[in-house]
Amino acid sequence: MSITAAMVKELREATGAGMMDCKKALVEKDGNIEEAIKYLREKGIAKAAKKMDRIASEGIIASYIHGGRIGVIVEINSETDFVAKNSEFQEFGRDIAMQVAASNPTYVRIEDVPQEAIEAEKVILRNQALNEGKPEKIIEKMVEGRIAKYYKEVCLLEQPFIKDPDKTVDQLLKEKIAKIGENLSIRRFSRFEVGEGLEKKEENFAEEVAKQLQG
Repeated sequence: MSITAAMVKELREATGAGMMDCKKALVEKDGNIEEAIKYLREKGIAKAAKKMDRIASEGIIASYIHGGRIGVIVEINSETDFVAKNSEFQEFGRDIAMQVAASNPTYVRIEDVPQEAIEAEKVILRNQALNEGKPEKIIEKMVEGRIAKYYKEVCLLEQPFIKDPDKTVDQLLKEKIAKIGENLSIRRFSRFEVGEGLEKKEENFAEEVAKQLQG
């Protein structure tokens, strides 16, 4: 069944869930709104979405250092200091720091990507498609598909979670919100790599981190 923008809008208004979560739920449930609502509730996404407009100004600074060569610090926010001291919340912070070490994102979320960066990437992708000899009429659709892949590379929340690649970091975050019962937010991160920006022997430390975590 074809999923329309109006269907997605109706589901978003009913659950408060994000556009991509709503679209996925509708695809899973063949466009049935009631079943899609139930699906989002079962996954904890609808419950999490209702908490996501609450202010989260407590939290922790989590860190991860890999072999003395890659270091990450990340700020994870919660609504209360009580949750900030929760062991599951602290483990979540460490998991996110590991994710940043392994996957090397540039931004936290899609909304953080500057419009000029998106437009510059679209120009590159459009030229790539033209150089591949693709017909003009399908190039725009190809560019949109490749931009979605670009977001998975540069945006932390869009990346597959290193410990469970079947879910994104955004899905993991929503699961934690539903389970812990407070709004949680990944606010910012910094990643440092030895010799970054200097001429050096080619080594892929990020790939090494990811392999060790999955092993």
